[in-house]
Amino acid sequence: MNSTQSQASTNPKPVLHGVRIKQRKGVQKANAKHEPEIFRDQLLAQLKTIKEGDLEAISSKLDILGNTLEYRKYGDSLFEILITGGILEPGGIIDDDAERSPFCLFAAQDDASVIKKYVEVFNKLIRRYKYLQRIFGETLQNILQFINKWQPEENSRLAKSTGFFICNQLVPSSVLKVLLQDYLVKDGHALNFTTTVFRTVLDEQNIEQLGRILASEGLNSRIIEFFPPNKRDEDCLVRHFEAEDMKELVDYYRRNKKNSMKGSLLAELTELLQGDSSDAEVTSFIKSNMKEASLTEADVIPIIWQSMMNTVDLMGRADQIESQVLRAIAEWSKVLEFFCSSPKTEIVLLQKVQSTCYDDVRLAKYFRRIIQTLYKNDVLSDNAILYWNDKAHLPQGKTIFLKQLEPFVVWLRDNESSEDEDSD
Repeated sequence: MNSTQSQASTNPKPVLHGVRIKQRKGVQKANAKHEPEIFRDQLLAQLKTIKEGDLEAISSKLDILGNTLEYRKYGDSLFEILITGGILEPGGIIDDDAERSPFCLFAAQDDASVIKKYVEVFNKLIRRYKYLQRIFGETLQNILQFINKWQPEENSRLAKSTGFFICNQLVPSSVLKVLLQDYLVKDGHALNFTTTVFRTVLDEQNIEQLGRILASEGLNSRIIEFFPPNKRDEDCLVRHFEAEDMKELVDYYRRNKKNSMKGSLLAELTELLQGDSSDAEVTSFIKSNMKEASLTEADVIPIIWQSMMNTVDLMGRADQIESQVLRAIAEWSKVLEFFCSSPKTEIVLLQKVQSTCYDDVRLAKYFRRIIQTLYKNDVLSDNAILYWNDKAHLPQGKTIFLKQLEPFVVWLRDNESSEDEDSD
């Protein structure tokens, strides 16, 4: 070794003062791997000091620990521990060798009233540290994808808790979408879990509130997707939820399905009327949809009318709007006449026309002309118009429309009287 090499080996390398030397990625990952375990051990050491079952003390302790433990950094580990008792490893496994938390949902008594008190601990913690809510939702969703790994009693507690979390608006109902994965649906895990969630919500709130919760995340029309593929029909859904004493959910599902099919019919019928379809083709299309969706004539009359109105350009000049409406009535009067086959359906149409003219001020002044045109084209009878005038009109705009129609009503009454005289 020459003198130059010897000097280089003994002299220290220059150091840049004030510059932080970054760790290599491998070193960072190795260190980070153990940090959640350190957080767990610190958390469990504090929770073990509290008397078992003292949820108030647990809640207070978690509140205080937020000032010393890094909840923002380890929020997912925090909620994994509070829900399952430990930290999840890849594949949803909880380390059996590690100590379990004395407070966790998986170890709670499987009773709704008890679980509700446990959920209140989460509620207070998240209300205190707002930033935890997003982390909580993501962590819960991650845990739910492993319900096929948990024991039935653990899933029962988790499902009831999830129902309470949704009721308390700690998480949106969209967390349930993770259950729609094939491996959870095919063996019935998703159905069993969501059934318990729905029952828990219905014990706290009514079916309308549950409906709004599901609709807000697009789940109201997807309930049947939680059923295994070989049971994915309405009969299976009805039998399942009626057996679970949840008939109100069955009624809600049927109502929602019917409304959904009405919406589809409206869109498709509007497109059909804007094309070159014949009366026969339109009538056949409506009849087939009625059968498929179990719709009545009273259900489809408003849809036919709205589809007709959808073909009118309401942004045009006033005189053009009137002519377009009357032309649409004349063009499709045979279709309307076919489905207005009883006094009941005629009244439904009259009320729909009234509400349409009330909702759009541009149409209000044409109400009488519209009714007269429907009468002239044999869609409405004089008896139906007179009955609507006397008893069946809606309260919305009734003064304006009754006054507007008064000359025509007088004429109908006079005509009716003269016919009676002629018959005598």
